[in-house]
Amino acid sequence: MKTPYKNIYAVLKLNRFIVLAVVIFAMLSNIFSLWMAFSTNQKALNSAFAINTDGSIIPLKLVTQKENFKIEALAHLDLFHNYFYNIDASNYERNLEKALWLGNSSVDNLYRQKKADGVYNRLLQYSLVQKVLSIVSQIEEQNGTYVFRTVTIFEINRGSIIDTYELVSSGNIISVDRNFPNNPHGLLITSYFENTLKKVNDEN
Repeated sequence: MKTPYKNIYAVLKLNRFIVLAVVIFAMLSNIFSLWMAFSTNQKALNSAFAINTDGSIIPLKLVTQKENFKIEALAHLDLFHNYFYNIDASNYERNLEKALWLGNSSVDNLYRQKKADGVYNRLLQYSLVQKVLSIVSQIEEQNGTYVFRTVTIFEINRGSIIDTYELVSSGNIISVDRNFPNNPHGLLITSYFENTLKKVNDEN
């Protein structure tokens, strides 16, 4: 003989199964959501900007950023030395202003020293053209600090006379916040020093 109690037990058992299934599904859903959030956060943390071999800014993973740091640092040094030494009467103020964004007070002090010595006045007075011919830099990591040595070849055109010089400079490079367009690489030259300057030819 059937009783209504058996149906009640069956309904309660079904309800218990449904509740248990919903709880398990909710837990699995929460675990999956947490894992997705963690994974997304890790990907975001590992994202960075770096420099391509052609000098363009590209996204890069932090795990490979160190390998590409030197490429970007070389581009930064090339940009700085071009701005600081590739000057003439028409562009020296603009170029030097751009160069000062790429270095710290050591660069500014050198600029002030050259200005006090009359370097830029002579540039104007004699309409000199100082043109960079080549820039070769070497970068090494020493105890977590990046040290560079750069050899810049430039010529000074005095009209009928063209003299060529070799400048050896050195310093450190540190990372700072990027500042477009003033400091696109997010690097700063520190402890900058002109080591030697010599004439490499006496032609013309």
